[in-house]
Amino acid sequence: MKLSIPGRASTALVVAAATLLTGGAITGAAPAPVAAAAAPDLPVANVKAHLAQLQSIATANGGNRAHGRTGYKASLDYVKAKLDAAGFTTTVQQFTSSSRTGYNLIADWPGGNTNQVVMSGSHLDSVTAGPGINDNGSGSAAVLETALAVARTNYQPTKHLRFAWWGAEELGMVGSRYYVNSLSTANRSTISGYLNFDMIGSPNPGYFVYDDDPTIEKTFKTYFTGLGIATEPETEGDGRSDHAPFKNVGIPVGGLFSGADYIKTAAQAAKWGGTSGKAFDACYHSSCDTSSNINDTALDRNADALAYAVWSLSS
Repeated sequence: MKLSIPGRASTALVVAAATLLTGGAITGAAPAPVAAAAAPDLPVANVKAHLAQLQSIATANGGNRAHGRTGYKASLDYVKAKLDAAGFTTTVQQFTSSSRTGYNLIADWPGGNTNQVVMSGSHLDSVTAGPGINDNGSGSAAVLETALAVARTNYQPTKHLRFAWWGAEELGMVGSRYYVNSLSTANRSTISGYLNFDMIGSPNPGYFVYDDDPTIEKTFKTYFTGLGIATEPETEGDGRSDHAPFKNVGIPVGGLFSGADYIKTAAQAAKWGGTSGKAFDACYHSSCDTSSNINDTALDRNADALAYAVWSLSS
């Protein structure tokens, strides 16, 4: 997650998700509920295996996976190879920032109505200080495993699925802004919603849901309600991650977050466990954001919530 740039952020339940069948937009209106397809339970071991690969890449490339560094390109190559093998159509988008070449990776699952695109993304870059395993290997690995689950199950949604891994988020959402700015007005209008996942395995986790688009927000909250977990609106990351460029051009956005350097309150610790008076992620933007800086339970729950939302909003 970008540090200083100032909107916001079962199990496999088969529940009603409010979606529009026509028009291409996920809105806050209340159409008749449509039964959602059952999303798979993502094996957290698979998500952690991706994190282990990202850690190994960082270790072999100067300890980080930052924009313009060899560790970032190696991370992108790892993700792309997995998606290509699974049958996705992948596109690498190149841009320049701070005199260094950056890359976005876009993966489209063949089929579905391309005038109604459900898009999920995460930033793949770390800061230069460390390997960035929670920030944001966690979101990147969960989005990757969700995409691979689409392929494994041969999911054929009504809407078109697109997944993205952004470069240079830590420099101010550079990659995602470049992507949004490259879209024509007509292409922007085809994106029903953009779901963002930036830091979802924090070691002292909270369960935060972006309170932007009401339908996307409700979908995530329905999932967590099914687990008996109370959520809170996500405010720490307002405008500080890759949903912001989408939101700024009127595309509906939502997402999940488990907390960065804000301090967990006593009330939050009573609700979620963990330690009050301590940051959600004390290794935020630090060299200690390694494979040991992950709460497996939070990672598992948030990854499953991601898959649940993708299936619910695209069916």
